[in-house]
Amino acid sequence: MKTIAFDASAMAVAVASGQVSARELVDASLLRIAATDDRVNAFTETTRERARAEADAVDAQRARGDSLGPLAGVPYAVKNLFDIEGLTTLAGSKVNQGLPAATADAVLVSQMKAAGAVLVGALNMDEYAYGFTTENTHYGPCHNPHDLTRIAGGSSGGSGAAVAAGQVPVTLGSDTNGSIRVPSSLCGVWGLKPTFGRLSRRGSYPFVHSIDHLGPLASSLAGLGLAYDALQQPDPLDPGSRALRVQPVSHGLGTGINGLRVGVLGGYFHDNAGPEAREVVALAARTLGAQSDVMWPDAALARAAAFIITASEGGSLHLGDLRTRADDFEPLSVDRFIAGALQPVDWYLRAQRFRRAYRDKVNALFQDWDVLLTPATPVSATPIGTEWLELNGVRQPCRAAMGLLTQPISFAGCPVLTAPMWPATGSLPLGVQIIAAPWREDLAFRAAQVLLDAGVAHIQPATL
Repeated sequence: MKTIAFDASAMAVAVASGQVSARELVDASLLRIAATDDRVNAFTETTRERARAEADAVDAQRARGDSLGPLAGVPYAVKNLFDIEGLTTLAGSKVNQGLPAATADAVLVSQMKAAGAVLVGALNMDEYAYGFTTENTHYGPCHNPHDLTRIAGGSSGGSGAAVAAGQVPVTLGSDTNGSIRVPSSLCGVWGLKPTFGRLSRRGSYPFVHSIDHLGPLASSLAGLGLAYDALQQPDPLDPGSRALRVQPVSHGLGTGINGLRVGVLGGYFHDNAGPEAREVVALAARTLGAQSDVMWPDAALARAAAFIITASEGGSLHLGDLRTRADDFEPLSVDRFIAGALQPVDWYLRAQRFRRAYRDKVNALFQDWDVLLTPATPVSATPIGTEWLELNGVRQPCRAAMGLLTQPISFAGCPVLTAPMWPATGSLPLGVQIIAAPWREDLAFRAAQVLLDAGVAHIQPATL
């Protein structure tokens, strides 16, 4: 097979032109998974037969002269909370192993297939998406391809690691409190948490219905844009889907700054960022011409309210199994689920009321700014098993601290693109969040393209 860039857009062009077949790309992906995943542990299942059948169908389309989808022949994988027809949707759990197999694909999986992408498997995650590290007791920890002794982030750890390991150029993940942005940051890949309600969640296992988002991770910004465009489609059968129109971004990435008003989040976000996190956001700010610090309203309160809602909805969802099968839950999260189920309803209602006022304050920021910058994680990837983190003189519980800078943002529902960056003072990646107003993902992509063109945001192949 001819050498093709590890990039969804380049692969799709190569398949369409006949430079390579979809079957060749898929076989190469499966070989890479087989050669590396015993060390990375990104996959919990590979779908070899399905992948080869889908690839052969794409090749047959091309042979007939049919038009091909924008992701024709591109291998991808999904976090194992997405329904895959014929497989049990594990959501990282032991409890779900006894459930029947899914009878249909999740909506986003169907949309990827319609775009020509080829599904090669399901990916490791924190149990029921409750975590930031993917140290899964049932299926084993996911290892960071840049340093196998370290975490890949979570809860979409497999989604970030599979891209960083060169296994697939695109994955799908979910993000409630940071679960796309944290692994994107720690694994050094591109990630997008769209506006809350932008993409259908139908056919995915829920965590916190009032905060859950779904979105793509990718090895390139162009590939991220192609995947996002393929996934956009209002879904009248998903009551949480509020997208009114499709907003293509993959063809508008080269318009530059052009008067884009860029701010840097200070206060809480500066105080909870380590030296390397401050370094990468300062570099992004200089590149984008950011002029001043911006104070995000009530960030600490928003994180607290997000914790309350997360625990309450998560505990309620699993209450029956917590009563009868608590020993089968993830030891790292079962106590939090139980505590959430026992929270007073008044706490939950107060947190939701606060959220409504909070979103109004956040949205008001975008009257003066187009995009806002902050690190995605306070530090780079920590060793697997780390319990505590020293951050600017404050001792923090490590697993929860990975969401310090992401939780206040997703609680407001704003779209966030995570750009992979590399501190000069360290050898591991640490991403920058590019935050835009609701429904303005295009502005985040524009800013990301400037960082890419300047060479300050990029992926680095992992040596495995």
